[in-house]
Amino acid sequence: MNSIVYNKDCMIDLVNYKSNHFDYAIVDPNWGIKETSIKPESRNNPVLQTNGKKTKIPPKDYSDSDWDLNKPTKDYFHHLFRISRYQIIKGGNHFTNLLPEFSSGRIVWDKVNGGNDFSDCEIFWTNIFKSTRLFSYMWNGMLQGESLLNPKKSQGNKSLCEKRIHRCQTPVKVYDYIYKNYIPKGSKIIDTHLGSGSNRISAYKNECIFVGYEIGKKEFKDQENRFNEIKPNLDIEIKFINEIKSKTNNVQETLF
Repeated sequence: MNSIVYNKDCMIDLVNYKSNHFDYAIVDPNWGIKETSIKPESRNNPVLQTNGKKTKIPPKDYSDSDWDLNKPTKDYFHHLFRISRYQIIKGGNHFTNLLPEFSSGRIVWDKVNGGNDFSDCEIFWTNIFKSTRLFSYMWNGMLQGESLLNPKKSQGNKSLCEKRIHRCQTPVKVYDYIYKNYIPKGSKIIDTHLGSGSNRISAYKNECIFVGYEIGKKEFKDQENRFNEIKPNLDIEIKFINEIKSKTNNVQETLF
């Protein structure tokens, strides 16, 4: 498995990749909605816990760079579509004038986030298929889904919750859903905006060849630390799963 990431502007390399170099581009570009201009403290409303008590989320050490002031250029999307066979673009509804019209494929993530000023769902544009797929996974402050099998049930043990390192972090479970349902194991993936690195983690679990870019220095350092911290456990998990599959295949070959 390969997982290579660069701390630089993705456009430096995008122009040099050959056509269809990657199987899939799975990206979450800056939406240009000026989210970074909003102070996180202004949204830190009390969260109702499962025990009935209300609590506030401690302030996070997020980057203060203004990376969300503008959208990517037409040139970015031109090269993204040129170098990859298929694309999954998070926040596709923000790029309607920049994306081609030939695909009606959408993946809709229901965030099960109750009443707040965040969006109830997020939309991924894709040309892998032409239908609309809906899945749920709770992502609401301190409240996170227990699993993809119980996505609307809050994780009871908060120590098992995913640690937030980025103000616009997409949970690993969301990418796990995408890889499980749409991305063949071993595919060659590019992510032009790493952010928290959740996509990288899911790609690694799926034994994909992954190339990622992150222009922000703090964002890159944070996701790198996160990946290196979790990687040993991922290696154990992958080895265990492959051993189980190997034993199952051997039993089937013996029977038939």
